[in-house]
This record gives sequence, C-alpha cells and structure tokens, in this order.
Amino acid sequence: MDRVDGTKRSAIMRSVRSRDTKPELALRSALHALGLRYRLHTKGMPGRPDIVFPKWRACVFVHGCFWHRHGCSMTTTPSSNVEFWHAKFLANAIRDRKVNESLLSQDWRVFTVWQCGITGRGKIATCAQYVRGWLASGEISGEYPLQR
Repeated sequence: MDRVDGTKRSAIMRSVRSRDTKPELALRSALHALGLRYRLHTKGMPGRPDIVFPKWRACVFVHGCFWHRHGCSMTTTPSSNVEFWHAKFLANAIRDRKVNESLLSQDWRVFTVWQCGITGRGKIATCAQYVRGWLASGEISGEYPLQR
C-alpha cells in the first residue's frame, strides 16, 4: 500500500526531472574540468542524449538505476500497482534499446553512465576519467559501472 495519497504521489512524480538531474550536472562539471567540451540534449538525435561529443561522434546517457533498471541495489520495484510498474519499466528498457540501436546504426558511439556509479564521495571524478578514456579508445559502446 502506498504511504501517500494519490494527489501527493502525483506531485512527487511530476517533480522527477528528465534532464539536468543532479547526477548529470555533476558528471558534466567533472567532464568540463577535464577539458572536454560537449553539447547537451541535441535535438534531432534519437533519444536526445544527455551529453554529446561531436568531435568523437559519441554520446553519453546518464541513467537513473531505478527508471532504467540497472540491476544494482538502487533498482527497487514499488510494492503497489505492480503491473503498472512492470509495464513502465519494460517500456523504458525497450525504448533505451531502440535508441541505442538507432544511434549505433547512424555511426554514433554510445556510453551509459549509471547513477550508482557516480553517487558518493569521489566517484564522479573516477567516472569522468573513465569516460575520457572511453572517448580516446574508439570503442563503440560502454557503460560505467559495469552491469552486475
């Protein structure tokens, strides 16, 4: 059973941001500090990636573990309205897969940063270094941290 009424739950869900989230802002700041320059939420690209590096033809998505089902300890499922949540999470996973396939077919490189990998003291700098290494490597796709 939900601990809050429907009106309050609706207000909470409306407040969930889809862009410029705290993890995304932190990663952007760390990448900029490393001297990397990028574009944000580029229109016309499938999925409007969070961070786009035109120079390397690469893009980065910063995914919340809850919404995008990373599989870590942050990937919980609400106990109420279970069918709705399973359908929601399945639709998110299908959309993520289609966006990645579309970008890869257009010769874009795709990297996913999971929220759990950049939440906590000192993790953001490590992640930014990892992204910089991935850009230089020429690898087609990657993620941080690796899926468990």
